[in-house]
Amino acid sequence: MSPTRPRRLDFRDHRRELWDFRVVYPVISRRARGLSVGINLNPDKACNFDCPYCQVDRSGPTLARDVDLERLADELDALLRHVAQGTLWDRPPFDTTAAGLRVVRDLAFAGDGEPTAFSGFADAVARVIAIRDAHGLHDVPINLLTNATLLHRPGVRQGLRQLDAAGGRIWAKLDAGTEAWYQRVDGTRFPWSRVLANLAQAAQERPIVIQSMWHSFDDAVPGADERDAWGERLAEILEAGGAIDQVQVYSVARTPMDPTVQALPLAELEDIADRARALGLAVEVTP
Repeated sequence: MSPTRPRRLDFRDHRRELWDFRVVYPVISRRARGLSVGINLNPDKACNFDCPYCQVDRSGPTLARDVDLERLADELDALLRHVAQGTLWDRPPFDTTAAGLRVVRDLAFAGDGEPTAFSGFADAVARVIAIRDAHGLHDVPINLLTNATLLHRPGVRQGLRQLDAAGGRIWAKLDAGTEAWYQRVDGTRFPWSRVLANLAQAAQERPIVIQSMWHSFDDAVPGADERDAWGERLAEILEAGGAIDQVQVYSVARTPMDPTVQALPLAELEDIADRARALGLAVEVTP
């Protein structure tokens, strides 16, 4: 019998076991189409959303209660050195990564919660920019994956200005068109009006990317009314003078914590995306 071949690392596999890192983690990203270097500012797994499609297990122990910025800097510097030297690709599971994906596509503030909730967000942004540039990766974008709840805070706005100056991008969540669906798919009672206002303001100050996760539950599917309302929310951002660089429409790729969550088929995602296309927006659909 032939030996079992190791499974090739793919977009569904977001294991973070790498040395003894706690803040920085590399993943092969389906949307980035290569190596995305994540910066987790929420190792305590605290988040002001409780999205049923999230794959983070918040029931177990946490690695840390806060982020040490010196540790963040050391981990990011070490990881980028391993990439530059090629030694990352010698280590399982990254040794099974396809050749065309072995390139740093972005650095991303993401992880186990809302990055902008970290009190030292602006300082973390400054550290990441400095280390990226020290490695000669000036053209590698720094993305902030955010639920847009806290973009109005002064400290967060300071960090956003730093991102702007460094060519960074805001990838902001908009998973719904109505407040009722928003509350269900994002698991929150955070004011819907605040999220929409923050999206509009952020888009007025720089082009943003809209990330839209669409899925069904065992007992509910987002129908035409919900999809139309989502298109209307996009139109409102544009009518307020905002700029949307791209809309990303996608569904579940990894096992969510809520077993009732089901992925939508590609045809359904394309139907949703047509609402954004009708506004003249660039859309990327990822099944």
